[in-house]
Amino acid sequence: MKKSIAYYIAFIALGLVTAALGPTLPELATRTGTDLSGISLLFTTGSLGYLLGSLLGGRLYDRMRGHPVMAAALIAQLLLLALIPGVPWLLLLAFVWFLVGAAQGTLDVGGNTLIMWVHGHAVGPYMNGLHFFFGVGATLSPLVIARAAELGGDIAWSFWVLAMLMLPAALLLLAQGSPASRTNGEPGDVLKPNAPLLVVLFVAFFFFYVSAESSFGGWIFTYATAMQLGDRANAAYLTSAFWGALTVGRLVAIPLAVKFRPRTILLVDLLGCLVGVATVLLWPRSIAAIWAGTLLTGFSMASVFPTTMSLAERRLTITGQITSFFFAGASLGGMVLPWMIGQLFERTGPQVTMIGILSVLVIELVLWGMLIGGAWKPNRQ
Repeated sequence: MKKSIAYYIAFIALGLVTAALGPTLPELATRTGTDLSGISLLFTTGSLGYLLGSLLGGRLYDRMRGHPVMAAALIAQLLLLALIPGVPWLLLLAFVWFLVGAAQGTLDVGGNTLIMWVHGHAVGPYMNGLHFFFGVGATLSPLVIARAAELGGDIAWSFWVLAMLMLPAALLLLAQGSPASRTNGEPGDVLKPNAPLLVVLFVAFFFFYVSAESSFGGWIFTYATAMQLGDRANAAYLTSAFWGALTVGRLVAIPLAVKFRPRTILLVDLLGCLVGVATVLLWPRSIAAIWAGTLLTGFSMASVFPTTMSLAERRLTITGQITSFFFAGASLGGMVLPWMIGQLFERTGPQVTMIGILSVLVIELVLWGMLIGGAWKPNRQ
């Protein structure tokens, strides 16, 4: 259990960093002398770094002790976050955020892999807990950023505080032995045929889901201020509310996953996301609508990722290579749509944010139908 606690704390740290970009985006644009179209490059470089960290990180965990690798990723984030306030050029900042993304990808793969090695087939509730604590960090991040900026008088203090919060998790990991690798599976594993088309559909599902989550979480702050639905402080609280709803949703999903099939949970999640985003889009000048839509969207998005993993486990033999494909799709998803929104935000207006997210969610619903309706002949429904 001590190892799981260390992973949970590490994922709080991961959530803190993941949710930090949205509330700091306008200030970073000002510091680097660019606009929102230019600063949106950080979404792309961060996702590219995450993709690289995910792919290389898997190899590292197979060949080295896991805890030092995770601790190194946390220390790297500490150093990089501390440097960000002093970076005056966009391209240099984009490179620094690329390195942050690489450390995040390494840490993310490590937490998901090592907790499975610790708990084996009983990992279900622990995996949900891992994603819950990521949500805790993401919820706290905008609040930490706003409070640190108020006390220090400068956004630099926000990054310095976030940097120091990486240290406890790194020390806790280094204080414990790493779990043994289970690269060959466990006794009693049932190998299921891996249909290439089915793998592609799951990768696409992860791609579009992370596109929607990253776009909403990353742009809701700027969207709210641009639509004059609140000042910077209120927009930070709105961002925190999104991640908070996502966190609560993940907690609620733990007992629901025992009672309902993944296909049912995913359908309800996607419909909830569609209603939430549509609410924001249909009443663009309503403060009540943006708060209600944000809360519903965050709550509905909460269990999509872990539930999709559960559905994939029922349809496929989950190998390390297939898992890396899933993470690669997720990483690319976090890169494309947020960048596209950045290119169109000032040209066409803030509402392109919600139109883009709603379009992606409709594609997700179609993919859900293909995953459920295909003749995949799973062992368990």
